[in-house]
Amino acid sequence: MPKTAEPESRRGRDGAPAGGAKARGLALTLRPPDNARLANLCGALDENLRQIEMAYDVTLARRGGHCRIDGDPAQARLAVAALRHFYVCADEPLTIDDIQLGLIELRARSQAVPSAAELLTRKNDLHGRTPHQVEYLRKIQEHDITFAVGPAGTGKTYLAVASAVDAFERDQVQRIVLTRPAVEAGERLGFLPGDLAQKVDPYLRPLYDALYDLMGFDKVARLFEKQNIEVAPLAYMRGRTLNHAFIILDEAQNTTPEQMKMFLTRIGIGAKAVITGDVTQMDLPKGQKSGLVEARRILAGVRGLAFTDFDASDVVRHPLVARIVAAYAENENNP
Repeated sequence: MPKTAEPESRRGRDGAPAGGAKARGLALTLRPPDNARLANLCGALDENLRQIEMAYDVTLARRGGHCRIDGDPAQARLAVAALRHFYVCADEPLTIDDIQLGLIELRARSQAVPSAAELLTRKNDLHGRTPHQVEYLRKIQEHDITFAVGPAGTGKTYLAVASAVDAFERDQVQRIVLTRPAVEAGERLGFLPGDLAQKVDPYLRPLYDALYDLMGFDKVARLFEKQNIEVAPLAYMRGRTLNHAFIILDEAQNTTPEQMKMFLTRIGIGAKAVITGDVTQMDLPKGQKSGLVEARRILAGVRGLAFTDFDASDVVRHPLVARIVAAYAENENNP
């Protein structure tokens, strides 16, 4: 049997090395021994283990089924728990996506995430993975207008589209309307040829991608043809009344106060609206107030509206994204 970095006889019951407070590393033997399960856990070139290292900011050394985890003791214990969890789940090869989403669920599990209603989409396992995501989905179901404010990667747009698909599949609405302000993110795209949909297509690509993922390309294409799914640039919505529709306003931090007021007053009978944005990534001209920021201030006491705030702990992308978001937030608070 391969030798472990910390002999079995020198470890305590919880896997920690004997030797008192000076010993910082934890040793773990994955049981029962199973080379196929171990390979499924580790991934190609131990890439899955690197994801766990990054998630908990620890150093992980492995020899066969024996692992040593060095780093902050609390984080090392979490890494040990994660290794045990994924080893149990490794009947089949685990992808990087499996590991990253699993790490998010493990983090949320320690925060007592309440259960949420299942969404009727093509993805059977779609659900809120953090407390804020579960709260967000619940508020969308219970309110006609919901605001979601937070950093990139927290699932604001994707879960809004999933809720729209769910409402459409359950015949709660007759169409899905996608809109956002056509503000360039620090670049000049120049003249865009084509019809209206083609001109705004680059701006709405995240919404399209979510629709394709949740409904399938062919079905989305058919619904576009029947106008059950509509692309409506924000500037073209003035004067309309949207009845029995699920409306998503994405990148709302780039609206002006006047545009936000105009959008909110377009909502008609039997309609739902979700407004998403990240106030730390505004592309408005310098000195221009954000409609999302102003709406939060003006509508804070209005009944029937709901606000959900996301933070770095809700990021469901690469583990480094959460750290990047937190680092930028800390820099803004302590310039």
